[in-house]
Amino acid sequence: MDIAKLRNIGIAAHIDAGKTTTSERILFYTGRNYKIGEVHEGAATMDWMDLERERGITITSAATTCEWKGYTINLIDTPGHVDFTVEVERSMRVLDGAVAVFCAVGGVEPQSETVWRQADKYNVPRIAYVNKMDRIGADYKGVIGEIKERLGAKPVAVQIPIGAEEDFVGVIDLVEMRAVYYRDELGTAPEVRPIPQDYAAEVKEAREAMFEALSDIEEDVMNLFLEGNEISAELAKRALRKGTIAMKIVPVICGSSFKNKGVQLLLDAVADYLPSPLDLPPVIGRSPDDENVIIERHCDVDEPLSALVFKIAVDPFLGRLAFVRIYSGRLEKSTMVYNSTSGARERIGRILRMYANKREDLDEIEAGMIIAIPSLKSTRTGDTLCPEDSQLVLESLTFPDPVISLSVEPATQADKLKLSKGLSALSEEDPTFVVKSDEESGQTIISGMGELHLEIIVDRLKREFGVDVRVGRPQVSYRETIRKSVRAEGKYIRQTGGRGQYGHVVIEMAPLEDGKGYEFEDKTVGGSIPKEYIPAVEKGLAEAVQTGVLGSYPVIGLRVALVDGSYHEVDSSEIAFKIAASMAFKEAMRKASPVLMEPIMMVEIVTPEAYLGDVIGDISSRRGRVEGMDIRANARIIRGYVPLSAMFGYATDLRSKTSGRATYSMQFESYEPTPDEVAEKVLKG
Repeated sequence: MDIAKLRNIGIAAHIDAGKTTTSERILFYTGRNYKIGEVHEGAATMDWMDLERERGITITSAATTCEWKGYTINLIDTPGHVDFTVEVERSMRVLDGAVAVFCAVGGVEPQSETVWRQADKYNVPRIAYVNKMDRIGADYKGVIGEIKERLGAKPVAVQIPIGAEEDFVGVIDLVEMRAVYYRDELGTAPEVRPIPQDYAAEVKEAREAMFEALSDIEEDVMNLFLEGNEISAELAKRALRKGTIAMKIVPVICGSSFKNKGVQLLLDAVADYLPSPLDLPPVIGRSPDDENVIIERHCDVDEPLSALVFKIAVDPFLGRLAFVRIYSGRLEKSTMVYNSTSGARERIGRILRMYANKREDLDEIEAGMIIAIPSLKSTRTGDTLCPEDSQLVLESLTFPDPVISLSVEPATQADKLKLSKGLSALSEEDPTFVVKSDEESGQTIISGMGELHLEIIVDRLKREFGVDVRVGRPQVSYRETIRKSVRAEGKYIRQTGGRGQYGHVVIEMAPLEDGKGYEFEDKTVGGSIPKEYIPAVEKGLAEAVQTGVLGSYPVIGLRVALVDGSYHEVDSSEIAFKIAASMAFKEAMRKASPVLMEPIMMVEIVTPEAYLGDVIGDISSRRGRVEGMDIRANARIIRGYVPLSAMFGYATDLRSKTSGRATYSMQFESYEPTPDEVAEKVLKG
């Protein structure tokens, strides 16, 4: 396989922008599917789970492979709903490029911003595809303006639409200088014609803007542009590709996937502008023995194997499947690999190339590809696979903490074991889904990213694992923090006749400015505590941070420094210092004005003007604050921040207040102090 003609891409966007519909068209035009699967008919190939087909949403990212004009495209269709943002996060980690899909009417929506930030985080070059140009209110230029203003990107239009709304019939390609019309229903025979005369002025203006942007990237373009000479399509494509890979520009194209217009040109853009694995820097790893030792691996079959497990999925037929990106070397069937993260050896029984929920067996796979491996027993999301004699650990993935919890219990005693197995499998598959047991009540508590997330989990338990469960009321995942700096000590002394226990620590605790996370610092001097006991102190504090003093919630936003202490030559031990550290932490928390923190959600509501007052009034009644309002077509967009605890059942309330005409989306923003009267109720239970 020619790695230069390989594209690992993802389709990412806000919910309902048309990601899965676009993916289905790609599969159809590349010959992977012989007919088009529609989301609204529950027949989309990429939405292969029954739940996805019934609800018309994407829940898990599906991977597939297709061919286009000599290029191999590994395609991942990601969910748009914020509750499943982990699927986008881990896909972005292993992708080389992305297609960001925007609705021509909705423009840049909240989850558009989230996936854009995720792509920025992993330095993923992207192209923008403005979909739904056939919809009433479609505004191509308006969306390009929003990409610039709200995402801070530099969009460069390489196409302009011919017509809009119901008159949208095709696109003008500004690079090749041609008009492409879609006349037949399936869009399989596009007509290429000269550019219509009435578009001449618009084309001239758009081409000048394109070349002006490309002049900053390619000197040859700048010289020709300044001299007023013709710039060839080949040179323009080279400059666009260079600028896209360097993340200096974002080429923008348009179409209507549902009406089968523009998708072939989107595939051309993927091949022309998005990078192959060879265009990107080598992957960086660290030595398992010394994290200061940096190891580079190039996308080359002759280098040692390096591969990242970015997803674990439970397949109804194959069981546990590990999705793997091969960064270097080659992987062969029936060989052993080493998991440098867990320290386990794994046997590669099968190598599968995935086509959504269908698969093809391979004997070997080379650098650059994305594949699936069944039956890896000791491998989790984020683990690195490599040869035992050439180890490295690739940067793992980080996931947000859950913000909502509820209790589940089996309906019958017979369901108990099945529930345990199902929860274990689903938590392995989804790192943002956390299962724990409440020691006081004996209940099983499941936590996730939102009401829909947990609703889907419960539904999957019933369908895939045959478990009938009873579900408690949703609970908000509160946090605790401190408001002032304090000093405290913990002393653990126990004499039991023989050897005793002695641990003594003095700590200083201070709030962190950003209000996030937890930091530990060792500031001891002069050997007041021997170095071998410092890790035990750190471990004791790390465990203590998980349980605050107000309501036993995890503690965030603080820095703890170990400043002093003492030890006993005979009686001191690791466990004694660990307990002493925990005692010091509890003492410091009580003195540091602890406060309860609640998750605040960023909410965007799209409502007709007539209901604006009712919607804003309702937000205020939920302790929310409105941050801004925009006008989009004939609707109002309200942006604000509302505590999660006040948002349960909001979908039903919003529908009843607006006769079902308003929609909303929300995503976690930050933790903020809970008002005293609310905190009092929460802590009383």
